Amino acid sequence: MPAQTDTKNLTLRIDRDLADQARTVADIEGSTVSDVIRDALTEHVERRRQDPEFQALLRRNLERHQELLNMLADS
Repeated sequence: MPAQTDTKNLTLRIDRDLADQARTVADIEGSTVSDVIRDALTEHVERRRQDPEFQALLRRNLERHQELLNMLADS
């Protein structure tokens, strides 16, 4: 787990069934619900990094933001 100064607290709202399932997974693995959620989020982000469609969307989004920043800088 990262050092305390490297963490960010988030509020997460999930349905009760999913929370119970996450708690069960944590109990069986001997870990915490936070660890289960952190692992799932890490895997999700990594899948996105490997997804060509997501990467194309990311590039378009970056280009659009760069255009907006350039417009603001020129004002």
